[in-house]
Formats: sequence, structure tokens, C-alpha cells
Amino acid sequence: MRQGWDSEAGNWAVFARTPGYDRIYDEINLPAFLALLPPPGRRTLDLGCGEGRLGRVLRPLGYQVAGIDASETMVRLAARHARPEPALVADATGLPFAVGAFDLVVAFMVLHDVDRMPEAVAEIARVLEPGGTLCMAIVHPLNSAGNFTERDADAPFVIPGSYLEHRPSDFTAERDGVRLTFHSEHRPLEAYSRALEDAGMRIEAIREVGSREELTARDPAARRWQRIPLYLHIRAVTE
Repeated sequence: MRQGWDSEAGNWAVFARTPGYDRIYDEINLPAFLALLPPPGRRTLDLGCGEGRLGRVLRPLGYQVAGIDASETMVRLAARHARPEPALVADATGLPFAVGAFDLVVAFMVLHDVDRMPEAVAEIARVLEPGGTLCMAIVHPLNSAGNFTERDADAPFVIPGSYLEHRPSDFTAERDGVRLTFHSEHRPLEAYSRALEDAGMRIEAIREVGSREELTARDPAARRWQRIPLYLHIRAVTE
């Protein structure tokens, strides 16, 4: 998945930075995630920062953000933006930071794209101070397990095979000729809860984020996403 995302870095930057390309992020995912965060504290790690769009939101809100990403291209894009996010190239499973270096780690739409997710969660716990917080967002495991058979509002949602099976969950989106392939892995919810448990972290809040009535009014077919959650947000703390 790391190589896949590095190859898509340029397309991702266009997708993430062009107004109107990612309306679900703007109108649903980001507002719900910001509502989950604790107030700004000492130091925040943006794990898997990509081209830096979350850091550009957090810094004006008072968060002291440093980013890491395994993709050198992504880090270069983050650092060279007009509003740069301080970032370095690093592996999520071997973070180059001391124990307790951060009071907050944000992993926004990242952990389902990490090859060795449990090891990454263990590293997050290591670099968090006692009582520190992880706020994470992923594609909801129910969402990544299957597909709607049609675009109709009442279309059936079908899970081929097993929800419990770990498997690739790649998909492609296109906007005005920009074609972007998302490289991810479907894992059941228990895989994430066990990773947090094994890392000694306690889940404090869970949010299942779906579409809203006022947003689906302009696209009645999108009402299907009021039946199946789009994203899963979790806030967990170190013991």
C-alpha cells in the first residue's frame, strides 16, 4: 500500500487541493473529526500526513503540528505548500520520536492504508505521553466490506465473501480527468480494537459517520449512505 500511495501522490494533491473535488471530506468527514478532538495541547503528531491538508486546518486552530508520512513525495508536497506543514519521511511502525513526545496523535484516514497496522498503533502509544490521546478516522469497516448493487437510494448493500476476512479494498475515483486510485485494506472492526487493546489504549469515544439529510437533498440517490456509515472515528487514550 505504501508504494501505491507514493505513486498516486501527485494525483492525490490535485484531488485534495482542488475546491469541490472532495465534498465528502469538506462537508461530512472533516467536521465530524474536528468535533472529536481534544483542545490544543503541547504537541500533535499528524500520522500519515499526506500532502498536509489536515495540518493546514489544525495549525490555525492552535495545534502545534508535526507530520510524518512514508511517502517522500507526499512529504515534499506538504513542506512546499504555501501554508506548509512541518513534516518528515518516516515509517509509522518505527517513529523517530522519543517516548511520550506528543500529547495528541491524529491518524486521519490513514490506518486502513498502513500495511502493518497493529505495529503502527503500538508506536502511536509509545510516543504518546501518559493520558495522551489518539484520534483516528478510517473508512468504516462495514463500508469497506461490501458495495451497493446500484446507485439508487434503496439499493441493497452486499458483502461478498466474509466481513471478517482481511483483504485489499482498492477503489478508483475520477474528477474532471484526474484519476486517483485509493490503496487500502479492509479489516473488521475487531482488528482495530484489538490493536488499541494490545497497545494499552482505552477507547473513549466511537462515532459512526454517515451522510446527512440536508446533504442528500441535492442527490436523492445518495440517501443510501444514510443507511450505511461512511467512516468510523475513534478517540482512545493511553492508560
